[in-house]
Amino acid sequence: MSVEERASAAERVLAARERYVARGVSTPALVVARAEGARVWDVDGREFLDFAGGIACQNLGHGPSAVVAAIHEQVDRYLHQCFMVGTYEPYIEVCRRLDELWPTAAEGGRNSRPGVGSAAADASSNPEAQTKSILVNSGAEAIENAVKIARAATGRAGVIVFDRAFHGRTSLTMAMTAKLVYKQGFGPLATDVYRAAAPYPFRGVSTEDALASLELLFQQDVDQTDVACIVLEPVQGEGGFIPMPPEFVQALRRICDEAGILYVDDEVQSGCGRTGTMWAIEQLGVEADLLVGGKTIGGGLPLATVTGRAELMDSVHVGGLGGTFGGNPVACAAALAVLDELTAPGFRERAEQLGTFLRTRLEEIAARQPIVGEVRGLGPMLALELREPTPDAAKATTAAAFDKGLLLLACGLDGNVIRLLPPLTAADEELERGLGLLEEALGDAGAGSG
Repeated sequence: MSVEERASAAERVLAARERYVARGVSTPALVVARAEGARVWDVDGREFLDFAGGIACQNLGHGPSAVVAAIHEQVDRYLHQCFMVGTYEPYIEVCRRLDELWPTAAEGGRNSRPGVGSAAADASSNPEAQTKSILVNSGAEAIENAVKIARAATGRAGVIVFDRAFHGRTSLTMAMTAKLVYKQGFGPLATDVYRAAAPYPFRGVSTEDALASLELLFQQDVDQTDVACIVLEPVQGEGGFIPMPPEFVQALRRICDEAGILYVDDEVQSGCGRTGTMWAIEQLGVEADLLVGGKTIGGGLPLATVTGRAELMDSVHVGGLGGTFGGNPVACAAALAVLDELTAPGFRERAEQLGTFLRTRLEEIAARQPIVGEVRGLGPMLALELREPTPDAAKATTAAAFDKGLLLLACGLDGNVIRLLPPLTAADEELERGLGLLEEALGDAGAGSG
């Protein structure tokens, strides 16, 4: 028997990956054959619990039946039109639903408003409609378009972002992203992007410190009147699942109002129910000017969104926004089914219960595992930061978890944060088993570091 015949299916795929796929694309040992709900099976038949969700893209789990059915139905009609060549209702209907779900400063926003009819039928019947949207392919593309809209609406160039931010890996968003690995060697980076401190209480950065950093930025680097927008994740994702304190977000909103700066809410990872509410900003007592969504909203297909006040969205000249595949009709069909699930009766209550359960269990685990420094997050968007600001223990934990059948992701500027992204639809038994495996993996990592 040859070496190739003896090799596992996963080994054969990974060998082909090494030969044909560019090195710069980070690749794990997992080779997926199928997935359902909170579980993934590899090509050798091994089952894993999935607490990674394709990096927060599966808040409803893998293959939810309503989403799969919607995709099949749309595929039988047509796969692609390009919205700039042939208008189609699924695109417009997603934009209508995003208007319906727009989060106002009052907690809960308008997302409790019942949907009525189709986009065509409802075009003039909703006096509350104040927003418009565009649909694109990815979170990074959506962020770039939000900046374009902000610049067009204000006539200004400056963009302010924050320490530990992640906004993408495209040319502009590399400059906005804080982690060096995503931009090192790819310069020159886009100009007119400025960075300030963000609150990080576990590492000693308070809201007051962060606001002082912003004030210093205005004094020495860019005048307020030259800033088009401030872009902030309400819970920093890649930066370490750091929730922004409500008082910090509210202070930013006041600064934006006073200086004519637009507030851009990046909810690519924190949106679509991940924090319990449809959008995390609903829990922070402010209203954004532009809101960026992505990941879960496409149900596993490429889709991202920019929604904002109509007068801001319409500030761009005709032809200034768009793209060949943005708002692909199949992705739009999936998104409508996703939004139906996320707004169904009882879903938010289940997500909030999940958040309480996970935090309680993680606090118990942290009390027993000395390598854990902090449990933090918002709702069910939770993480463990390990005490040592190096990636070693987190890598050991995720590797040990993989060996035990649990998929986990690390994050954070120092790579020392374990983030939890189980489906919000996961069964209690699956969550309990996954948390048990997490604790075992932390114990193994702690023993190894000792």
